[in-house]
Amino acid sequence: MSSPKVIIISSEDERFPVDPKVAEKSVLIKNMINDLNPDGLTEDFEIPTPNVRANVLSKVLEWCEHHKNTTFHEEEDDDTKKTTPVEEWDKNFLKVDQEMLYDIIMAANYLNITPLMISGCKVVAEMIKSKSPEELRKTFNIVNDFTPEEEAAIRRENEWAEDR
Repeated sequence: MSSPKVIIISSEDERFPVDPKVAEKSVLIKNMINDLNPDGLTEDFEIPTPNVRANVLSKVLEWCEHHKNTTFHEEEDDDTKKTTPVEEWDKNFLKVDQEMLYDIIMAANYLNITPLMISGCKVVAEMIKSKSPEELRKTFNIVNDFTPEEEAAIRRENEWAEDR
């Protein structure tokens, strides 16, 4: 007899059977399993994720599968989390289009997979780092709706924030 699976169901009702160790990378899912099955899983356990589309859930579960044996230290302070670089595998994994990257971050937040959410946010931060407003507008498809006069006034007001 095979061991019971956690079946995670996407917003489109697509089903993803995974080992409990993989599913439990999500604190939300881990808590649901523990709360509803205090004696452990004896049969397959279904968990709906109505806020996560199938293509995004598939990517998130790929990350969870890769990290199923990784121990993350949640007790690390915020400064350590901020300064630790993104692992090379995670960097390559997160080389996706912007919409998918944002969806992965949102799904990681919803499912409470903090290490994935932090890695995604760091990748976005790298996209922003050292870019001019014009470069940011191009990168993120932002329309400049300021007149030249308004933009000049904002630059004067925020002169103190400029790198010198």
